[in-house]
Amino acid sequence: MDAVRAVAEPRRREILRLVWDSELSAGEIAERFDVTFGAVSQHLKVLRESGLVTLRQDGKRRFYRADREAMGPLADYLQSIWATKLDTLAALAEAAERSEKSERIAQ
Repeated sequence: MDAVRAVAEPRRREILRLVWDSELSAGEIAERFDVTFGAVSQHLKVLRESGLVTLRQDGKRRFYRADREAMGPLADYLQSIWATKLDTLAALAEAAERSEKSERIAQ
């Protein structure tokens, strides 16, 4: 599967976001999702085969990290998506805070 098709799936994008800056074990990644460990393992396999994550094995544990260099321009695209979502979340939080403040003043 090519990289673009691999990141088209939302859970895979979320996994990439989780391992973007730090290495996490498969178990640590799976804990963050409401699906089975097996399902997360399959997503990790697709990401690995697409060259989007690296795998380091330490005994029985497997650790994953995003391979930004291998992603090329796709890395910039993913970062821009996440930055836009964070900017939107910040704007919504600020709007809610202003609204709450206005309601307190009106009372």
